[in-house]
Amino acid sequence: MNCQNPSPTPPHKGEGLYGPALDSRSGQDGATGFLPPCGGDGRQARRGIITKLLIALFLLLTPIQAFAVNPDEVLKDPALEQRARQISAQLRCMVCQNQSIDDSNAELAKDLRVLVRQRLTDGDTDKQVVDYVVSRYGEFVLLNPRLSSKTIILWSMPIGLLIAGIFAIVIFVRSRPTRRPSEVLSAEEKAKIDELLGK
Repeated sequence: MNCQNPSPTPPHKGEGLYGPALDSRSGQDGATGFLPPCGGDGRQARRGIITKLLIALFLLLTPIQAFAVNPDEVLKDPALEQRARQISAQLRCMVCQNQSIDDSNAELAKDLRVLVRQRLTDGDTDKQVVDYVVSRYGEFVLLNPRLSSKTIILWSMPIGLLIAGIFAIVIFVRSRPTRRPSEVLSAEEKAKIDELLGK
């Protein structure tokens, strides 16, 4: 005997096989649309998006340390490499001018780093290496110029400007016209004034 399942209950008016029909917010021609999550789920989603944006902004604004020294430049002797890094931190990149050769990716900075390491490998002291670079590029190659007869004017300029400013202020104050004290009127002068005023 063939067993047949009873026919399902016919859908009510306005309902389909998968439940009640959606209201006017659904898509046209009976196509259902996806509504954005509401309530707690919506707040959590927005909070997650804001958190990701803050993390991305933090990573963009965080300064990243520049590692300009290439692996093939590093000396095998750690002591010599440490000396080379200390010397390179004192030398200015002639291309960037606001960076040391240790932080610059310019070709000239790379050549200077190689030169510093070559001189150290040959047995030069730190002072001899610095003096050699200065002899080729001048005192400007030093981020902190040394006090010498050539740089004394550069070092004395701030003090000279301060002294000149003080003298200018003193001269300006003394040259200002002084106010004369008001003279006291005599009794006769007061009488004439009263007479003119009709008192």
